[in-house]
Amino acid sequence: MANNSLKLATLCYVQRPGQTLMLHRVKRANDYHEGKWNGLGGKFEQGESPEECVVREVYEESGLRCIDPALRGQITFPNFDGEADWYVWLFVAQDWTGQLIDSEEGRLAWIDNERLLDLNLWPGDRMFIPWMFEERYFSAKFLYQDGDFQGYEATFYSPGGRIDRESYRHQAEEVKPDFVPVYEAVDDTYCWLCGGAVSKRHCKIICSQCGFTRDCSDP
Repeated sequence: MANNSLKLATLCYVQRPGQTLMLHRVKRANDYHEGKWNGLGGKFEQGESPEECVVREVYEESGLRCIDPALRGQITFPNFDGEADWYVWLFVAQDWTGQLIDSEEGRLAWIDNERLLDLNLWPGDRMFIPWMFEERYFSAKFLYQDGDFQGYEATFYSPGGRIDRESYRHQAEEVKPDFVPVYEAVDDTYCWLCGGAVSKRHCKIICSQCGFTRDCSDP
């Protein structure tokens, strides 16, 4: 039987120079995203526009208030969680105010942009996160079945609204990620990326094995 249930949501990548704020989903019981790293966001409330939804969701999850977030794209996830088709508007926020809070959704951390694809992401996220750093707009469909990535198709548009690159599609076997780490609950004892021992120097936590570095102030 066809699944006709629809869910509308936003997803935002809050940025500061060289880093992006990510949420490690390790707090909520029965979280479909458990163990994954995501941007910030969630479902629309009744009567909200995408812009209103993304500002509210980022504030509720992080304590930061986005100022004029930029729309980068829209993704359709047919029957993503086995219950509904998800339609997600994706934003980047480079201007914001406020202080980070202890989020109920997971652990917040500023991640160096060059390390984003090293995180434990949904396979499809590895495809579209690089697109978030481009100026053009994209419309895409990402296919999952029982949590397994099947493939995607995407169309890109120039700032003037014309198709910037021909539409393309890929099956899952063409986009196998090289490295997908498995994360435990993080603390100051183990490296977030490789699990190696860390040392603390000048308010930096540095992995002695792979060199991954983060601020001591990160949660």
